[in-house]
Amino acid sequence: MTTDPALLRTLDAAGLPTTGRFRPKAGWVSRVWVGDEYVVRLSNDRRFRDAYRHEAAVVGLLAGSDVPHARHLAHGDGPDGPWYVSERLAGRSLHEAWPAGDRRTRQAIIESLGAALRALHQVPVPADLLPPWLADALAGGPWPAFHPPVVSAALQHVEAVRQLPGHDAGLLAEVADWIQERLPLFAADEPALVHGDLHGSNVIVDQGRVTGLIDFAEALAQPADAELDTILRWCARAREFPPTPDGRGLDETTLAEVPGWLHGAYPELFEHEQLRERLNFYDLYVELALHAHHPEAAVRAAAERRIMRLLSGHNHLDGLLW
Repeated sequence: MTTDPALLRTLDAAGLPTTGRFRPKAGWVSRVWVGDEYVVRLSNDRRFRDAYRHEAAVVGLLAGSDVPHARHLAHGDGPDGPWYVSERLAGRSLHEAWPAGDRRTRQAIIESLGAALRALHQVPVPADLLPPWLADALAGGPWPAFHPPVVSAALQHVEAVRQLPGHDAGLLAEVADWIQERLPLFAADEPALVHGDLHGSNVIVDQGRVTGLIDFAEALAQPADAELDTILRWCARAREFPPTPDGRGLDETTLAEVPGWLHGAYPELFEHEQLRERLNFYDLYVELALHAHHPEAAVRAAAERRIMRLLSGHNHLDGLLW
């Protein structure tokens, strides 16, 4: 039976029965309870302003589409914090299912993911769609997350780094020139609805197929291939994507074929003739955001080293094949 007071208050606020069994599940920024019919999330981090309201609006855009997703039931803000209730999807996370899957099952899952992404990127989207918390961060507020990339804001991060004591002026000048040279690559892009945080924990699978994309708190309007930034980063550095802060990410070697399978299922996502340079741009954006805004000096320094390596022509994409 349900006994957690915060869960009971949330169910009551959502107008749902306060009976039934719910399994608590840890997350990065939310407390989660998984029931037979519903999934309840309660935010632990108020820096993500209006994240659930934004997610509800994005899920509303998916109505009538072929995008597999969890139906939104209710959301609000109560004494325990912001909350969001959705239907429960069949299956479990890709992260949980992946280790036990054989090669055929894994390929089927990624091919199903490709179909889901194609459907997502075809959903009509307001050109200015941006999570409120990300708009706050770009306006000078705190940075609770450092992705997804926002092409038009890349130079803004260069200026933010210039405000830091001890910054490398020569490196920043080189970065600014590098960005300016590549901005024309995006001039003709039409905005697409991009999930923005797609990796193993945000995909639900069952019997070799995707039953839903979840957690649209970072969804925004950007070029469709911006979706590849997190996906390929996950493939190359999966250990950095555990399902919880104290968890363990997947073994990268088990994801080596994912980019190729995804390319086969959704070739349009990879079709730009300057794709590698575009992916490098997205990568630089994320590293610049970390270098400019992360609260830990060691993380900022590591990001600076990765920026220098990228400018020399190398990054985590080097070992990936598609």
